[in-house]
Amino acid sequence: MVSSHLTQIKKKIRKLREDITYHEKKYYVDNDPQISDYEFDQLIKKLQSLEKKYPQLITPESPTQRVGEEPLEGFPSVTHRVPMLSLDNCYNSGELREFESRVKKVLSDEDVKYVVELKIDGLGVSVLYRNGNFYQAVTRGDGIRGDDITSNVKTIKSLPLTIPEKKEVEVRGEIFLPFQSFEAINRLKKQNKETLFANPRNAAAGSIRLLDPREVAKRNLDIFLYTIFIEQKELDSQWQNLKVLKKLGFKTNPFSRLCSSIEEVISVYERFRSERENLDYDVDGIVIKVNATYQQKHLGKTSKFPRWAISFKFPARQGTTQVKNIRVQVGRTGALTPVAELKPVKISGITISRATLHNEEEIKRKDIRIGDTVLVERSGDVIPKIVSVMKEKRTGKEKKFEFPSTCPVCHAAAFRPEGEAVSRCTNPSCPAKLKQSLLHFASRRAMNIEGLGESLVEQLLSSGLVKEIPDIYFLKPDELSSLERMGDKSSKNLLQEIIKSRQCGLGRLIFAMGIRHVGERTAHILASHFKSIDRLEKASKEELTSIPDIGPKVAESIVFTFKQPEHIKLLRGLKQAGLRFDYKKEKTGAHNILKEKTFVLTGALENFSREEAIRVIESLGGKVTSSLSSKTDYLLVGESPGSKLSKAKELGTSILSEEEFLSLINK
Repeated sequence: MVSSHLTQIKKKIRKLREDITYHEKKYYVDNDPQISDYEFDQLIKKLQSLEKKYPQLITPESPTQRVGEEPLEGFPSVTHRVPMLSLDNCYNSGELREFESRVKKVLSDEDVKYVVELKIDGLGVSVLYRNGNFYQAVTRGDGIRGDDITSNVKTIKSLPLTIPEKKEVEVRGEIFLPFQSFEAINRLKKQNKETLFANPRNAAAGSIRLLDPREVAKRNLDIFLYTIFIEQKELDSQWQNLKVLKKLGFKTNPFSRLCSSIEEVISVYERFRSERENLDYDVDGIVIKVNATYQQKHLGKTSKFPRWAISFKFPARQGTTQVKNIRVQVGRTGALTPVAELKPVKISGITISRATLHNEEEIKRKDIRIGDTVLVERSGDVIPKIVSVMKEKRTGKEKKFEFPSTCPVCHAAAFRPEGEAVSRCTNPSCPAKLKQSLLHFASRRAMNIEGLGESLVEQLLSSGLVKEIPDIYFLKPDELSSLERMGDKSSKNLLQEIIKSRQCGLGRLIFAMGIRHVGERTAHILASHFKSIDRLEKASKEELTSIPDIGPKVAESIVFTFKQPEHIKLLRGLKQAGLRFDYKKEKTGAHNILKEKTFVLTGALENFSREEAIRVIESLGGKVTSSLSSKTDYLLVGESPGSKLSKAKELGTSILSEEEFLSLINK
């Protein structure tokens, strides 16, 4: 009897899920609702009631589970199976015809068709389905690796949780925020006296990186899909991609077109250039793709862009307004950036109230004054900037802006290196810099303190528990556990990570200090040469430039940094915290098997990120450079190598596959 009753409940739940999934598609994908919002809400409530009564019947793909996850602790990194390349751009029909000429040169005797899609100004994402169920979502990232944002993408109602295809399916598309949702978010931020998002793309990117999926769900993100792989195989054409995606229930952009010539493409461009103001989402151009997949493969790709696709950007949108004030902001590296506060002006549906002025020289060159009437454009349809001043509208009441000689936040001296346009705050503990400095210090390639993410850093700073970087090494368990979403277990794990970071060694520490122009590789070169922080601190410019790969600009930056009282104080604090300032001396023998060998890398590696591969080579005594020459010993080749491969063959450079490289270092 119990079994029969449970079978009936299962049927009811299955039917409710099918009905809800159907109506979600009709509303969010097809824009053709079949029932009222109230009726839809009643279906959800019925399903929630049954699942609450019979929790053993809840499944991950149930519509009620779009926002079922607890807040996240971070976003793990995931390697893409196929790299997600960016697109090359063109800005006029002449450049587009040059693209066609390059295509025709390779496909000289073939009929070429193009698929035109609107270029959505959003966030690239890859979504994986297994056995018909939503499984994983990953950001585009650097094209090779992205962040796992599965729980957050699951909240997007236009993305199906189940599809009628049991094979493994990967789809790629663009997450975006409709104008209506963008304005609602900024209204709420304004009420809460929070910093407003500059544009819908920033809002979409910020939303998808929230650590609480329940908050993401409130943002009403949307998505268009444009590519599909079934069992990791491509379909025959881009037009077929769009057809199959639509058939499987995915949301595709309704304005995509199949064109027989480049002239037809230009006609489509002109049409959407005038009609984009009527859309409820931001587009900054069109994307043109060679339709046939076999032709795409024949055309190939560079290390950055596919040769079979290009973005044709729309002209920047412009408006006229007035400069109310000019304020100076302080960035992560201490850069002092002047920002114009504008009388709000609407440009293509977005209210612009601020524009970057870049640096002091830019203000002088354009002669921008407080009170001026100016022409503003959304450069690249994203970043507002002042194009020109309408000097004929001056009344004589306008004021010239005097650039500060000190940091406007901490009042430390501002330093402008010779030959550079940007002045910088010299204080490493400046509150405006401290948040980003802490995040850099704790990052994976620096001190590798897992769990010390943006949300926690903000809490540590606002609570006053951390006022300088060394303070993190003196945090107590009860202080951490009192913070939001930081229970005893999370606090214990973080403190273990902080303790472990004390042993990271000199190279990582130099990189973590955030010295201008000193990247990860340079930091390890310095550590290897000087062996101690005290010797590096006393080094002269001449001594530094005598080291291979250390140029005058880097040397000058290092000498200047170690003369600053704030940096001396930082080092003293880190020494008191018990950090290792000694160099981990390399052993002889097997650990120097790559000594004096020079490597160049190309393509995506399967077992290493590029940074990890460089670190391995350098730890075994080798050296990595960015360009090939007759002095290069090895070219390490990953998937989708660029032009370096053919150049290496011309030079006679030894070419290593990843398997051969692993065999070499495993010796």
